[in-house]
Amino acid sequence: MKAQVHVMLKNGVLDPQGEAVRHALGAMGFDGVSGVRQGKVLELDLADGTTEDTVREMCEKLLANTVIESYRVDLL
Repeated sequence: MKAQVHVMLKNGVLDPQGEAVRHALGAMGFDGVSGVRQGKVLELDLADGTTEDTVREMCEKLLANTVIESYRVDLL
């Protein structure tokens, strides 16, 4: 069984990497980009029977900094 965890900075949290990407895209001639938010996707290979609650516990304890990041779990 697999799970994907999508982690993004919460709205209102400064995203310097996203801003650097936005600036670079503008410098390359892609003028229509007004904002970029950068996140991460973690793909987990899990034992059969692992619950979504267990994956959420992993996120709360390690995979996401819940003070500044939000996350979404997709079981595949």
